[in-house]
Amino acid sequence: MSTVEFNQMLLNNTDFLKPFAFTLTRDNETAKDLLQETMYRALSNREKYNVGTNIKAWLYTIMRNIFINNYRRKVKQNTIFDSTPNDFFIDYQQATVANDAETSLKMKEIQSAIHQLPDIFKNPFMLYFEGFKYHEIAHVLNEPLGTIKSRIHFARKLLKEQISRN
Repeated sequence: MSTVEFNQMLLNNTDFLKPFAFTLTRDNETAKDLLQETMYRALSNREKYNVGTNIKAWLYTIMRNIFINNYRRKVKQNTIFDSTPNDFFIDYQQATVANDAETSLKMKEIQSAIHQLPDIFKNPFMLYFEGFKYHEIAHVLNEPLGTIKSRIHFARKLLKEQISRN
């Protein structure tokens, strides 16, 4: 098969590939990129095409593999895609404090709430806060592991309630 014939076969099948690309990506621009990459790979791997085989199936397979490889690459990179129309919602739940005095007051409030905890909750929580693992805390306090986990959980819950009241 000549190069001209192969290229003509590719062009004749692009109309079938466009909807498939959009189905995979759900985005018009990304679908166009996927279609372009598929055509490029098909052209560069022309010698791997066996004359007489279903070219549509061959192109669909190339496109699907490109899509899967791109998806896996994005998952590895832990890319976060934001489909919101503006950047306002990206940091919506995050509070930043530029004032050191306000930060200092919040820290004092948190420390006060921790010291108001009953000792049964405060001791395991403080050890956990200092970086000890659950099993290490259980060993130090000579308590069962489940008890330690439960006490730390309740300490967090009490602290959350105490701080939200203020």
